[in-house]
Amino acid sequence: MSFAAAFFYLFAFVLVASAVMVISSRNPVHSVLFLILAFVNAAGLFILLGAEFLAMILVVVYVGAVAVLFLFVVMMLDVDFVELRQGFLQYLPIGILVGAIFLAELVLVVGAWATGPGVTAAVANAAATPPAAEIGSVQAIGRVLYTDYIYAFQAAGFVLLVAMIGAIVLTLRHKAGVKRQNIPAQVARTPETAMEVVKVRPGQGL
Repeated sequence: MSFAAAFFYLFAFVLVASAVMVISSRNPVHSVLFLILAFVNAAGLFILLGAEFLAMILVVVYVGAVAVLFLFVVMMLDVDFVELRQGFLQYLPIGILVGAIFLAELVLVVGAWATGPGVTAAVANAAATPPAAEIGSVQAIGRVLYTDYIYAFQAAGFVLLVAMIGAIVLTLRHKAGVKRQNIPAQVARTPETAMEVVKVRPGQGL
């Protein structure tokens, strides 16, 4: 077994194990940490495939921003996970039904998988004589995203925007007794409303 194959199986095993631990951990902080581990191993797989740019983006964006943001949100928000799990049994039959449908679809896809007679030979020839790279990986990804999959790319951005706005709306809570900044009131202030002259008698304080 070559070193590339050994590293592939190592990264793949740790990635799958981390993904399982993300959904099975009881502590949400542990789930986020396992998610970071899964991202790092996925970046290792991208490096083995020769996609260094995707590996860097995965580490910088997802590990450095998204996963850390999830971690801080989970740690800062006082979420009662015990209360959230109370209705778990109520939706368990629906979850089992959806999971069974997905499993049946995967079985049908894998069972109907077929390789054309000339595909294996074409892949072997391409691996034996790789074509000269005319453009870099970054330019190739940009061409694919903004030409062939431009509508899907824009739709994904719109979904993320809606999710961000929804998260802000759900977490924005106005508590009574908490002073908040009122920009129109500050702009409309005059010297008469901003200052108050108090007459203090000698020997007495405020």
